Amino acid sequence: MAATLAQDLRGSFRTGRTRPAEWRTTQLKALVRMIEEKEDDISDALHADLAKPRMESYLHEISLAKGACVFALKGLKTWMKPDKVPAAITTFPSTAQILPEPLGVVLVISAWNYPFLLSIDPVIGAIAAGNAVVLKPSEVAPATSSLFAKLLPEYVDNSCIKVVEGGVTETTALLDQKWDKIFYTGNGHIGRIVMAAAAKHLTPVALELGGKCPVIVDSNIDLHVAVKRIAVGKWGCNNGQACIAPDYIITTKAFAAELVESLKRVLVRFYGEDPLQSEDLSRIVNASHFHRLATLLEDKEVAAKIVLGGQIDQKLLKIAPTVLVDAPPDSRLMTGEIFGPMLPIVTVENIEESIEHINAGAKPLAAYLFTKNKRLQEDFVTNISAGGLLVNDVALHLTNPHLPFGGVGDSGIGSYHGKFTFDCFTHRKAVLIRGFGGEANARYPPYTPEKQRILRGLIKGSFFALLLALLGFPREKR
Repeated sequence: MAATLAQDLRGSFRTGRTRPAEWRTTQLKALVRMIEEKEDDISDALHADLAKPRMESYLHEISLAKGACVFALKGLKTWMKPDKVPAAITTFPSTAQILPEPLGVVLVISAWNYPFLLSIDPVIGAIAAGNAVVLKPSEVAPATSSLFAKLLPEYVDNSCIKVVEGGVTETTALLDQKWDKIFYTGNGHIGRIVMAAAAKHLTPVALELGGKCPVIVDSNIDLHVAVKRIAVGKWGCNNGQACIAPDYIITTKAFAAELVESLKRVLVRFYGEDPLQSEDLSRIVNASHFHRLATLLEDKEVAAKIVLGGQIDQKLLKIAPTVLVDAPPDSRLMTGEIFGPMLPIVTVENIEESIEHINAGAKPLAAYLFTKNKRLQEDFVTNISAGGLLVNDVALHLTNPHLPFGGVGDSGIGSYHGKFTFDCFTHRKAVLIRGFGGEANARYPPYTPEKQRILRGLIKGSFFALLLALLGFPREKR
């Protein structure tokens, strides 16, 4: 099935069907219409998969997906135009340009935590770039996966845009095929499997992974505003099941108690005295992930460091927002990406030590800083290597379509959003066009000292050498 699917899509692509701007525009407008007409169905699917609040579904998935379509529609004609570049003196007279062309047939393997946005966003860019696309939604979010399988064929060109549902078997079969690019969103373990499969065919990949995203909290801040932003960026983003959610906080020992008290007040305000009953808090996606997270808290040394939360409800698959202070650094909570509602606080003597602490680990997908100290801000921006940085807020950088979103090192390869998604699925082809004039005899054998002088002059940009070459020196013997 996978082989036939890839072959059929390659046949459709080779007809040139996906290349014209009209085809791309038609598909993108159809996606906008789908999002508008099926907003309730999308919200229902997200609630079925994650108990995601409707407001969160709209803000973090539906509105961003529609915005990506509209942004692509506005920019598409400009993005598709060749970029004229200067011609070199060595090729005079000539014209030079860079022509954006679609890569071909691409595979998008999506994630379960934002199953609508993380599926459709790369597909939007792939379509805008003129590719044929296979979308493989995550089987861990089955309601959203089924919705894509039902809706996409109703709205877009099914001869060039396909959805494949299934689990490991179906994904493995897809990875066995040759694609012109694979775009994967998920964890590093599966990312390595995807990259190894792609290497067999020399297929380029974009890997949108994750990591332990740190938040540095200085003491000279508006604490209430900072804590609200941290809380909504952690627990208001799918209850911590987000690749850019804060994984841990770094602050000073002297400030930690005040920070914890502010977190307590804000969390009660956001989710009530019993957060497990709050309808504004997503559940853990399934029993397997719930067990993984619950096990982290079963470690006695970790449990002893809980200062807030820690309640769990296996039946509801819910874990309350949980704050810990100075959990054991060698515990699984602190060595791996949490991807859940626990937020450890790491204390240091001086806030400047936080930079070194972060740089001692793998490069994160995002890093955050709350401060009014311009010198600390400059140190943070200059010396922290991460996919993206944000000062005095959390997660909002991904809403700006003019900024690339992607990781570095262990947190990913490549970037997307806005025109960067178009570029992700585009080959920038070099094109040089010459006529039959401007013949330089010096470039042809037999090579003589006189020819070498002219060629060296041309390479150095000498106008006199160019003139000699255009005049046909040294004269060719017939």
